Amino acid sequence: MNSDIVRTSIFLGVLLSFALLEWRFPRRKKRVATTSKRWVTNIGLVSLNTLLLKLVFPVTLVEVAKMEYSGGLLGLVHIPIWSKVVLSVIALDLLVYIQHLLFHKIPILWRLHMVHHTDLDLDASSGVRFHTIEIGLSFLLKLGAVVVLGVPVLGVIIFEILLNATAVFNHSNLYIPPSIERILRLFLVTPDMHRIHHSSNPKETDQNYGFSLPWWDRVFGTYTPQPELGHDNMIIGLNAFRIESKLKLPGLLVLPFKREKTHV
Repeated sequence: MNSDIVRTSIFLGVLLSFALLEWRFPRRKKRVATTSKRWVTNIGLVSLNTLLLKLVFPVTLVEVAKMEYSGGLLGLVHIPIWSKVVLSVIALDLLVYIQHLLFHKIPILWRLHMVHHTDLDLDASSGVRFHTIEIGLSFLLKLGAVVVLGVPVLGVIIFEILLNATAVFNHSNLYIPPSIERILRLFLVTPDMHRIHHSSNPKETDQNYGFSLPWWDRVFGTYTPQPELGHDNMIIGLNAFRIESKLKLPGLLVLPFKREKTHV
């Protein structure tokens, strides 16, 4: 079966599943923005991004991996294929952490990434809310990593499925019992962990950059366990962008090119 069909099917299944779960077991019951309008915007944005990515880039990461496998850095070491798959998934996840950090620290990249942070509420759909140019740059960065590392095809497939699934999961408004959440965040970025990163408090926005694996924030000193105001009272989004009517799809596409003052 085509790997793109498998990945897309899993993604849609995960998105629908967490949408239903967070509706039944919400973490934050008070909502600031209109959920239906946010979903139209976020799903519209990921649909546009998917279409343009297909048109602009003639190959997928899986196709590149098929051409490059046995080359790259992993091709220089003689270890079992399963070891190369595990190492490549971990290395690509570290790359995503570094990329995320850079998109916050470099002003011109932050202008793109702030589109993701303008969501006034968080739920499963927030995990796909990214500016089109950011998605393109991210693809090029991952493509380069696949070539340099010589990532096996299975490594690419697992990484992309894991990244998409965890992005939906850790942005979801799902309540997880504290006793379970404390253990889960040792192995996976949880909604409570990542929600802090979407705080309107710049100090908290500059924390918890991980997407899938939670270890990098602890290793590099960017980990905060709980928000200052607590999860129920913390304000989500950016202080400079609080007008819901200006955060629809057309507005988000041109947002990076406006002159509004924002923190970095």
